[in-house]
Amino acid sequence: MKVGAAVGGLAARVAGERYLGVKIDRLEHATDLRDALGRLKGPLMKVAQILSTIPYALPNEYATQLAELQSNAPSMGWNFVKRRMAAELGANWESRFKEFNREATAAASLGQVHRAIDLGGNDLACKLQYPDMSSTVDADLRQLKLVFSIYQRYDKAIDPSKIHQELSARLREELDYKREKSHMYLYRHMLREEASVHVPKPKDDLCGDRLLSMTWLEGVPLLPYIESHPELDIRNKVALGMFRAWYIPLYFYGVIHGDPHLGNYSIRPDGTINLLDFGCIRVFRPSFVNGVIDLYKALRDNDPDLAVHAYETWGFKDLTSELVKILNLWAEFVYAPLLEDRVRPIQEHEGFYGAEVAQKVREELNRIGGITPPPEFVLMDRAAIGLGSVFTHLRAEVNWHALFHDLIDGFDESEVRKRQEKALRLFDLDIPS
Repeated sequence: MKVGAAVGGLAARVAGERYLGVKIDRLEHATDLRDALGRLKGPLMKVAQILSTIPYALPNEYATQLAELQSNAPSMGWNFVKRRMAAELGANWESRFKEFNREATAAASLGQVHRAIDLGGNDLACKLQYPDMSSTVDADLRQLKLVFSIYQRYDKAIDPSKIHQELSARLREELDYKREKSHMYLYRHMLREEASVHVPKPKDDLCGDRLLSMTWLEGVPLLPYIESHPELDIRNKVALGMFRAWYIPLYFYGVIHGDPHLGNYSIRPDGTINLLDFGCIRVFRPSFVNGVIDLYKALRDNDPDLAVHAYETWGFKDLTSELVKILNLWAEFVYAPLLEDRVRPIQEHEGFYGAEVAQKVREELNRIGGITPPPEFVLMDRAAIGLGSVFTHLRAEVNWHALFHDLIDGFDESEVRKRQEKALRLFDLDIPS
């Protein structure tokens, strides 16, 4: 109701500005909307987080305020913190810390983080899940299903049934802090030789079902860092770290971080990356990853048969030549920086990252009756667009083709399978069939 009132208020004010010449205070209204979404918690708040990461998608006042939700949303009070900590660590939980900050350092959609010091003097981040998040997620997913059903009545381009299935599975996984702890160990393993990326280490004896304690990593959020470091070489260094943080796990282990919004990493003074959140992780079959490379080769070599093979590997069905041409419109946009062996920005024109191409693809899919994207495609596409938005914010200019080939040259599906199975077994995680 609060969000509805805030959005309704925006509609009324914009109408007043447009038709009556009454100027609205966008900053004031954006702050109201941020506060309403922040108190709501749950998946709807994640939508606002994602919107704020897309360059030019919102007026600056709204993008700035909604970006606050990634690390600075309204937090739950001390009474909640005491109950949660006692439930996870016992009534004498405070005796297990040298210090524990009462005020949350960061608050987001599913939980908030408190800074602490353990008895050994180590700085920690203690992530506490909000109360009753399981039922909140279930309720929001039911609402999302309703929204999707309404959407389908007037837009047949995308059948969202598999998208809902995938988002439901990943959101419920995000509530499993034991699984997230295993993901953190997995990422420490996969990126252990990567000096440009830092991953926190869990503090096992201070973790529970809805409490995840880990080493504290000092850093600055991306947007303030960019503002204070306008030098191109520094921005490029950050882009390189981001690229490798996401794609070393994918091309070497078949694993991707599916939530590249701005609150899930920070930048150290030396320009290296802190990767901070491991709730939304997707493990792919190595053959799926091979399909990513096959599609690149198909576009590079103008090989339609290989493109069909790649899409079928991903799980697309009933692929006509017309449908493949439409899918290739999107693929050519996403792969464009990788196909050109030169230094360039991630996109070479102003505007929403991918919006113009997405509109054209949607119109064409509507014309031919639509498509059902396979579930594995959802987070892969989200990560690609999310990272593209980050690189657009950075205004980075690098040779994306060279970065990509550093990772894929010599790709061997059987070797990826061996590395993947070994790593997943090591941290007690499921191996994809």
